[in-house]
Amino acid sequence: MTTQPDTSTGNGTGPSGAGEPSPGTDARFATSSAPSWGPPAPTLPAEPVRPAAAPGAGEPARPFLHRAWRGRPEDPRWARPAFLALLLATAVLYLYGLSASGYANSFYSAAVQAGSQSWKAFFFGSLDSANAITVDKPPASLWPMALSVRIFGLSSWAILVPEVLMGVATVGVLYAALRRRFGPAAGLIAGAVLALTPVAALMFRFNNPDAMLALLMTVTVYCVIRGLEDGRTKWLVWAGVAVGFAFLAKTLQAFLILPPLAVLYAVCAPVSLRKRFAQIGLSAGAMVVAGGWWVAIVELWPASSRPYIGGSQNNSFLELTFGYNGLGRINGDETGSVGGGGGGGGTGQWGETGWNRMFNSEIGGQISWLLPAALILLVAGLVLTRKASRTDLTRGSFLAWGGALLMTALVFSYMAGIFHQYYTVALAPYIAAVVGMGATVLWEERGRVWASLTLAGAATASAAWGYVLLDRTSDYLPWLKWLVLVGGLTGALGLIFVTRLGRRLALAAAALSFAAAIAGPTAYTLSTVNTGHSGSIVTAGPSGASTMGGPGGGGGMRGGFPGGGQNQQNGNGAQNGQQGGGTGGPPTGGTGGFPGQNQQGNGNTQGNGGTRGGNQPGGMPGGGPGEGGMGGGGGAGGLLNGANVGSAAKALLSKNAGDYTWAAAAIGSQNSASYQLATGKPVMAIGGFNGTDPSPTLAQFKKYVTDGKIHYFISGGGMGGGGGASSSTSSRISSWVTANFKKVTVGSATFYDLTQPTSSS
Repeated sequence: MTTQPDTSTGNGTGPSGAGEPSPGTDARFATSSAPSWGPPAPTLPAEPVRPAAAPGAGEPARPFLHRAWRGRPEDPRWARPAFLALLLATAVLYLYGLSASGYANSFYSAAVQAGSQSWKAFFFGSLDSANAITVDKPPASLWPMALSVRIFGLSSWAILVPEVLMGVATVGVLYAALRRRFGPAAGLIAGAVLALTPVAALMFRFNNPDAMLALLMTVTVYCVIRGLEDGRTKWLVWAGVAVGFAFLAKTLQAFLILPPLAVLYAVCAPVSLRKRFAQIGLSAGAMVVAGGWWVAIVELWPASSRPYIGGSQNNSFLELTFGYNGLGRINGDETGSVGGGGGGGGTGQWGETGWNRMFNSEIGGQISWLLPAALILLVAGLVLTRKASRTDLTRGSFLAWGGALLMTALVFSYMAGIFHQYYTVALAPYIAAVVGMGATVLWEERGRVWASLTLAGAATASAAWGYVLLDRTSDYLPWLKWLVLVGGLTGALGLIFVTRLGRRLALAAAALSFAAAIAGPTAYTLSTVNTGHSGSIVTAGPSGASTMGGPGGGGGMRGGFPGGGQNQQNGNGAQNGQQGGGTGGPPTGGTGGFPGQNQQGNGNTQGNGGTRGGNQPGGMPGGGPGEGGMGGGGGAGGLLNGANVGSAAKALLSKNAGDYTWAAAAIGSQNSASYQLATGKPVMAIGGFNGTDPSPTLAQFKKYVTDGKIHYFISGGGMGGGGGASSSTSSRISSWVTANFKKVTVGSATFYDLTQPTSSS
């Protein structure tokens, strides 16, 4: 690939001299006779490039639709139509069968519903419109969904379509970032790789905060690269704004890529050193303002008139940020989590940690298909630009995307706290960008032996690793792994001799290599979009594509938490937790093994393994499976998924619900969310997501009951102990209710009428 040599004076004042491409100009059209990193290399004859149209005097302006379809004059004619086709294909793929997921993660859907009913709940991210407690994240990711529901009404599509649009936007931003320096082909390759990454197809159709986070992180890198291009301060400010809003989506995870990007800009920006540091300072200020305004309001707002901050133990968002959602994720010491705190070491409750975590059976099929190729191409890109000047944008782009990739992957690989497979969607844009840049640059330099060999090596690595990943799900399209291996190796062989093949055969070899590389993730992506997903822990791909290690077998979690196999395909709860929760727990429940989770399917989320009835530690009664029961949600009595709410239970809670602040109260957010979504009435989540938050206290709950604010208490739910004093708050409330109020059974669900005390009380 031919790029313009750096012509700066060396004093840090930026580019100067004739021939430097103007900002926004594709480097392929720059007038340069040699790459900035070495002597000219022999290349194959290239297709003639149509010169950019010179704006002539009196030339009529092109109509908007023509400009939108044709794109920039310097681009080839096929570029803009191909880009629009990519966006359309991504949208169609992600919208396909979208409603099969129902409310997806009912925890966030309940908050979206609440935000559509109450602006106060919208602002705080409350789980119910009466504002008892918030979700355990900031609310930014909920806002687009809540606005959609407020406009279109509550439905699966109204909740999930904003997530799809974020996925399409991420593909668009990634294309724009690469097109400017590496040409439209690089952008199209990167966009296709991103769209067809299984975990991306999962999370851009799901209502967790990760979709917004991935979009904003992509925007951040784009803005930093634009700043490296021309040194204008506004791009650093916009990067800070993007990170600030990303913080309001998923707190400290937004900061993972800041160290490599800040160092990169401080060293490589085409302005003076003093101005570089000033710009970084302004960017940091913009980040603090964009993310801190909400935090400041919440912290200054009187706690008595706002909802409790879910996930915290002291009703503080700052504590939540730096504890449960911050350092606790790194060291595993997460008070109030399902593991009750503690952790660390190479084997945690959330799987093995180590350098190979992104490749193991838990994570590999979600994200790592092209990760080996990306690492090879990243090294090749840096070697290719090793002699470039300080401000070389090609090298800067590799360092930006590659630095974000390595930093995020490193933290994910060694974090000992809560870690779910779907977190890896954050890596998808970085991998796609490196693949797009690396493949394009090496293709331009294919006349050099080492470049063609490196391309062949990347193709071989993709084919071999694709074979390994497909072999892990040997019952799913068993013939595909052989096509991937043979096709990839054949294409790699052609790339080795690319200069001798002629243009058509060379392009055929490249196309075959790329097709083999994306065949595996495409198959997993199609499997992902063909099934619904619900619950708190979801994975992409066919059944068996991601198996949690640890005691208790597939689907288990270290230390015996949420156990059981995942019935990832459409189902009837076929595995139903029979592959086991953890070891060492009592047969009646407790911490010894949660029921299996049907993550994907047709809305039947019931499991019947693990805890099912019996009494939880601390006196928490376990209802039967089904409506409101401990097994009804397919996981820990509503910890991993909500309960199935029947028509009789819905009618019971809806009757006279307007006379109460909360139609009911339930332990654990997933349990309460199910009833809230079914009835449309506020349901208090005692103890937040895990049932371990100390909110409300027993005294507060008694006052709510005395004041006639809560109608029913729903039996079951929550994690059932293991969280220390905070979980005992839920236990004490449950024990007080069961001892003092009338029991009402509807089908297999158990309720307590808080307006009807028993004679003994």
